Amino acid sequence: MARKRKGRDISGWLVVDKPAGLTSTAVVNKVRWALDAKKAGHAGTLDPEATGVLAVALGEATKTVPYITDALKAYTFTVRLGQATNTDDAEGEVIAESDARPSDEQIKDALLPFLGEIMQVPPKFSAVKIDGQRAYKLARDGEDVQLTARPLWVEELILLDRPDADHVVLEMTCGKGGYVRSIARDLGAALGCHGHVKELRRIWSGPFDAEDGISLEKIDELAKTPELDQYLRPLEEGLADLPELKCTPQGAVRLRNGNPGMVMASDVEYGEEAWASMDGKAVAVGVYKAGELHPSRVFNHAAATQAD
Repeated sequence: MARKRKGRDISGWLVVDKPAGLTSTAVVNKVRWALDAKKAGHAGTLDPEATGVLAVALGEATKTVPYITDALKAYTFTVRLGQATNTDDAEGEVIAESDARPSDEQIKDALLPFLGEIMQVPPKFSAVKIDGQRAYKLARDGEDVQLTARPLWVEELILLDRPDADHVVLEMTCGKGGYVRSIARDLGAALGCHGHVKELRRIWSGPFDAEDGISLEKIDELAKTPELDQYLRPLEEGLADLPELKCTPQGAVRLRNGNPGMVMASDVEYGEEAWASMDGKAVAVGVYKAGELHPSRVFNHAAATQAD
């Protein structure tokens, strides 16, 4: 029989302003420990040296992780011009250099082809799997890693600042699966001068903003205390991009048992994904069909509280 995981049945989102130097997994483990939570996960990995929004889902909120992962995200990042590295960031070895330095106007023009639906090749040092193995492990072993291009939606990519000839600060809003390191690499190639990411910060992810995030120092300070629970945000925030449907009391009972349940009339179209609520609390996520929600995920209402 499987061992029962210890901890509290606590649900919600903790938005962390991740510092540089830690993996996303290490942050999740810190949050789980500090809240004595039974279950936790995150919505979108940040590189160890990156900072900013890392949204940590607890308990029933982990069922809403895919909706944050799929949501638009925004980054500010500094590109070091004139150097390419094997990791496409400042942690790697310099593999090519150039004395060429583009003008601000050349940079702005070069950004235009990166807008909309683009095809992007992930960095060789990334978590993409090749025949069941992580690309970064193969790259570290000296293997010639060949990754295929994948689609990425880039909503916005703008020049924010040009501190000096060697550096340019950009802001990008993009969809799921984007690699900022690849943008820096490919922009440097397009400009004929090489480039890599020097600094990276995720400023928002779906409904969550970095300026609202809690620091790791604060988490350590409030660990294992009721005060830390006050920073939890409702799991329903993870469903912000889906339409909400109010369900009837009878519909809520049926939905909680995994059956289609009646919901109030709305402008949601037939076949559209939505979530049903009762008294403001999420009951289920599913597909709307002819006055009913057909559930794909059901929330345990008893566990879907912020704290025991």
